[in-house]
Amino acid sequence: MLLHSAIAAAARLFTGVRRLPCTPQNEPLAIYYANHTSHLDTLVIWAALPGPVRVITSPAAAEDYWNASALRRWLAHRIFRAVLIPRERIQRDNHPLDRLASCLQAGRSILIFPEGTRRSDGKVGVFKSGLFHLARRFPEVPLVPIYLDNLSRILPKGAYVPVPIIAQAHFREPIYFDASEAKPAFLDRARLALLG
Repeated sequence: MLLHSAIAAAARLFTGVRRLPCTPQNEPLAIYYANHTSHLDTLVIWAALPGPVRVITSPAAAEDYWNASALRRWLAHRIFRAVLIPRERIQRDNHPLDRLASCLQAGRSILIFPEGTRRSDGKVGVFKSGLFHLARRFPEVPLVPIYLDNLSRILPKGAYVPVPIIAQAHFREPIYFDASEAKPAFLDRARLALLG
Protein backbone atom coordinates (compact mmCIF):
# COMPACT_ATOMS: atom_id res chain seq x y z
CA MET A 1 0.00 0.00 0.00
CA LEU A 2 1.34 3.42 -0.98
CA LEU A 3 0.42 5.07 2.34
CA HIS A 4 2.25 2.34 4.31
CA SER A 5 5.37 2.83 2.18
CA ALA A 6 5.24 6.61 2.59
CA ILE A 7 4.89 6.40 6.39
CA ALA A 8 7.72 3.86 6.61
CA ALA A 9 9.97 6.02 4.41
CA ALA A 10 9.25 9.10 6.54
CA ALA A 11 10.07 7.14 9.71
CA ARG A 12 13.36 5.95 8.20
CA LEU A 13 14.23 9.49 7.13
CA PHE A 14 13.46 10.97 10.55
CA THR A 15 15.15 8.31 12.70
CA GLY A 16 17.89 7.16 10.34
CA VAL A 17 16.96 3.52 10.86
CA ARG A 18 17.93 1.36 7.89
CA ARG A 19 15.52 -0.80 5.94
CA LEU A 20 16.42 -4.49 5.93
CA PRO A 21 17.07 -5.81 2.42
CA CYS A 22 15.24 -9.09 3.03
CA THR A 23 13.27 -11.03 5.61
CA PRO A 24 15.48 -11.15 8.72
CA GLN A 25 15.50 -14.93 8.92
CA ASN A 26 13.98 -15.91 5.56
CA GLU A 27 10.95 -17.40 7.30
CA PRO A 28 7.35 -16.60 6.34
CA LEU A 29 6.21 -16.28 9.96
CA ALA A 30 7.99 -14.97 13.06
CA ILE A 31 7.51 -13.73 16.59
CA TYR A 32 9.56 -10.53 16.74
CA TYR A 33 10.38 -9.26 20.20
CA ALA A 34 12.18 -6.09 21.21
CA ASN A 35 13.20 -3.95 24.14
CA HIS A 36 10.68 -1.18 24.88
CA THR A 37 12.18 2.31 25.11
CA SER A 38 9.89 4.79 23.36
CA HIS A 39 6.54 5.40 21.69
CA LEU A 40 8.52 5.19 18.44
CA ASP A 41 9.60 1.56 18.94
CA THR A 42 6.85 -0.05 16.88
CA LEU A 43 7.12 2.52 14.10
CA VAL A 44 10.90 2.12 13.79
CA ILE A 45 10.77 -1.69 13.64
CA TRP A 46 7.82 -1.55 11.23
CA ALA A 47 9.74 0.88 8.99
CA ALA A 48 12.87 -1.31 9.02
CA LEU A 49 11.00 -4.40 7.80
CA PRO A 50 10.85 -5.02 4.04
CA GLY A 51 7.46 -4.15 2.55
CA PRO A 52 6.23 -7.75 2.06
CA VAL A 53 7.16 -8.60 5.67
CA ARG A 54 5.74 -5.36 7.05
CA VAL A 55 2.27 -6.01 5.64
CA ILE A 56 2.01 -9.40 7.38
CA THR A 57 3.38 -8.26 10.76
CA SER A 58 1.07 -7.06 13.54
CA PRO A 59 2.44 -5.33 16.63
CA ALA A 60 0.92 -5.85 20.06
CA ALA A 61 -0.35 -2.51 21.36
CA ALA A 62 -2.08 -1.26 24.50
CA GLU A 63 -5.82 -1.24 23.80
CA ASP A 64 -6.63 1.68 26.14
CA TYR A 65 -3.92 3.90 24.60
CA TRP A 66 -4.63 3.15 20.94
CA ASN A 67 -8.40 3.42 21.32
CA ALA A 68 -8.17 6.80 23.08
CA SER A 69 -8.62 8.93 19.92
CA ALA A 70 -9.83 8.57 16.35
CA LEU A 71 -6.32 9.11 14.96
CA ARG A 72 -4.78 6.45 17.19
CA ARG A 73 -7.58 3.99 16.35
CA TRP A 74 -7.04 4.62 12.64
CA LEU A 75 -3.27 4.10 12.93
CA ALA A 76 -3.66 0.94 15.01
CA HIS A 77 -6.30 -0.67 12.78
CA ARG A 78 -5.62 0.64 9.30
CA ILE A 79 -1.86 1.21 9.23
CA PHE A 80 -0.23 -1.14 11.74
CA ARG A 81 -3.01 -3.77 11.88
CA ALA A 82 -2.15 -4.02 15.56
CA VAL A 83 -3.30 -6.65 18.00
CA LEU A 84 -4.86 -4.54 20.74
CA ILE A 85 -4.07 -5.86 24.19
CA PRO A 86 -6.16 -5.06 27.28
CA ARG A 87 -4.11 -3.94 30.27
CA GLU A 88 -6.98 -3.96 32.76
CA ARG A 89 -9.84 -6.36 33.47
CA ILE A 90 -8.14 -9.25 31.69
CA GLN A 91 -10.45 -12.25 31.63
CA ARG A 92 -10.47 -15.63 29.94
CA ASP A 93 -12.48 -14.37 26.96
CA ASN A 94 -10.12 -11.45 26.21
CA HIS A 95 -6.72 -12.82 27.23
CA PRO A 96 -3.81 -11.14 25.38
CA LEU A 97 -2.09 -14.44 24.55
CA ASP A 98 -5.24 -15.71 22.81
CA ARG A 99 -5.39 -12.57 20.67
CA LEU A 100 -1.73 -12.92 19.69
CA ALA A 101 -2.15 -16.66 19.06
CA SER A 102 -5.12 -15.96 16.77
CA CYS A 103 -2.96 -13.59 14.77
CA LEU A 104 -0.21 -16.21 14.34
CA GLN A 105 -2.80 -18.87 13.43
CA ALA A 106 -4.08 -16.53 10.72
CA GLY A 107 -0.59 -16.47 9.16
CA ARG A 108 0.55 -13.09 10.48
CA SER A 109 3.81 -12.44 12.31
CA ILE A 110 3.64 -10.51 15.56
CA LEU A 111 5.81 -7.98 17.35
CA ILE A 112 5.83 -7.90 21.15
CA PHE A 113 7.73 -6.14 23.93
CA PRO A 114 8.35 -8.75 26.65
CA GLU A 115 9.32 -6.20 29.32
CA GLY A 116 5.70 -5.03 29.27
CA THR A 117 6.45 -1.36 29.79
CA ARG A 118 8.98 1.26 28.77
CA ARG A 119 12.03 1.89 30.90
CA SER A 120 13.58 5.33 31.34
CA ASP A 121 17.10 4.10 32.24
CA GLY A 122 17.84 2.56 28.82
CA LYS A 123 18.43 -0.92 30.28
CA VAL A 124 16.59 -4.05 29.18
CA GLY A 125 14.35 -5.17 32.02
CA VAL A 126 13.22 -8.61 33.12
CA PHE A 127 10.96 -10.35 30.60
CA LYS A 128 7.39 -11.22 31.54
CA SER A 129 6.21 -14.76 30.87
CA GLY A 130 4.07 -14.04 27.77
CA LEU A 131 6.96 -14.70 25.38
CA PHE A 132 7.50 -18.14 26.96
CA HIS A 133 3.82 -19.10 26.68
CA LEU A 134 3.61 -17.96 23.04
CA ALA A 135 6.80 -19.84 22.14
CA ARG A 136 5.46 -22.96 23.84
CA ARG A 137 2.22 -22.74 21.79
CA PHE A 138 4.16 -22.17 18.53
CA PRO A 139 7.49 -24.01 18.95
CA GLU A 140 8.15 -24.11 15.20
CA VAL A 141 7.94 -20.30 14.81
CA PRO A 142 11.29 -18.49 15.04
CA LEU A 143 11.66 -15.88 17.77
CA VAL A 144 13.56 -12.91 16.33
CA PRO A 145 15.17 -10.57 18.89
CA ILE A 146 15.40 -6.89 17.94
CA TYR A 147 17.58 -4.60 20.01
CA LEU A 148 16.53 -0.95 19.71
CA ASP A 149 19.28 1.58 20.25
CA ASN A 150 18.90 5.34 20.88
CA LEU A 151 15.11 5.51 20.64
CA SER A 152 14.79 6.55 24.28
CA ARG A 153 16.88 9.61 23.39
CA ILE A 154 14.71 10.49 20.37
CA LEU A 155 11.46 10.41 22.33
CA PRO A 156 12.13 9.90 26.06
CA LYS A 157 9.35 8.77 28.38
CA GLY A 158 7.15 11.77 29.15
CA ALA A 159 8.38 13.81 26.15
CA TYR A 160 6.11 14.98 23.34
CA VAL A 161 8.61 16.52 20.92
CA PRO A 162 11.07 14.11 19.29
CA VAL A 163 14.75 14.96 18.93
CA PRO A 164 16.36 13.92 15.60
CA ILE A 165 19.04 11.36 16.55
CA ILE A 166 20.09 8.29 14.59
CA ALA A 167 18.33 5.15 15.82
CA GLN A 168 19.15 1.53 15.14
CA ALA A 169 17.09 -1.65 15.09
CA HIS A 170 19.52 -4.56 15.42
CA PHE A 171 17.89 -7.80 14.22
CA ARG A 172 19.61 -10.69 15.99
CA GLU A 173 19.76 -14.37 15.06
CA PRO A 174 16.46 -16.15 15.73
CA ILE A 175 16.05 -18.53 18.64
CA TYR A 176 13.58 -21.39 19.06
CA PHE A 177 11.61 -22.86 21.91
CA ASP A 178 13.16 -25.82 23.70
CA ALA A 179 10.60 -27.97 25.51
CA SER A 180 13.24 -29.21 27.97
CA GLU A 181 13.95 -25.68 29.17
CA ALA A 182 12.25 -24.23 32.25
CA LYS A 183 10.49 -20.87 31.91
CA PRO A 184 13.13 -18.80 33.81
CA ALA A 185 15.96 -20.31 31.73
CA PHE A 186 14.08 -19.66 28.48
CA LEU A 187 13.37 -16.03 29.41
CA ASP A 188 17.01 -15.49 30.40
CA ARG A 189 18.17 -16.98 27.08
CA ALA A 190 15.72 -14.83 25.12
CA ARG A 191 16.89 -11.69 26.95
CA LEU A 192 20.57 -12.52 26.34
CA ALA A 193 19.82 -13.14 22.65
CA LEU A 194 18.28 -9.66 22.48
CA LEU A 195 21.32 -8.05 24.12
CA GLY A 196 23.59 -9.78 21.62
